[in-house]
Amino acid sequence: MVRIAVLASGSGSNAQRLIEHFAQHPVARVVLVGCDQPEAGVLQRAWDLGVPSYLFNGAQLKDGTVQRELQGQHIDLAVLAGFMRLIPASLVKAFPQRIVNIHPALLPKYGGKGMYGHHVHEAVVAAKEKESGITIHYVNERYDEGEHLFQATCPVLPEDTPETLAARIHELEHAHFPVVIEQLVDAFGR
Repeated sequence: MVRIAVLASGSGSNAQRLIEHFAQHPVARVVLVGCDQPEAGVLQRAWDLGVPSYLFNGAQLKDGTVQRELQGQHIDLAVLAGFMRLIPASLVKAFPQRIVNIHPALLPKYGGKGMYGHHVHEAVVAAKEKESGITIHYVNERYDEGEHLFQATCPVLPEDTPETLAARIHELEHAHFPVVIEQLVDAFGR
């Protein structure tokens, strides 16, 4: 069984999609949701879906506590779903090409520190881009610079606001993220 941990900082809609997607999967399960925000909605979603949660802070991420927890839980794949902290190099090294992130833009554009959520959509709309989308990528020691696994695009309409664009991006995330993670899981078995 491939054991998946989802790390999230926010409401958790992508985490919920992943949990639901893998609930009946023959060889993989989301077995842990890690969160660095005690008030985050993802914690309630995990509870409602019967997945244990692990709450930690930034210092614990940096000092190896989170790494030890993931290793102690025998996690095979860590999936970042709206996780807002930089993953330390030691954790990346402990899980080589086993940490995956989703970004709400077409990297390398609109990535890096501070480029998340509404900040990305505001920048895309302000630049009058014709398209945006999602990038699913491996995590390395720098924000949003890991090897790309998948991109999907959507138009940016002239009347779009950051909120309307965000809704379209969420649709792409929910449609593609579980499928791409499943493809990675299937590749583990080869």
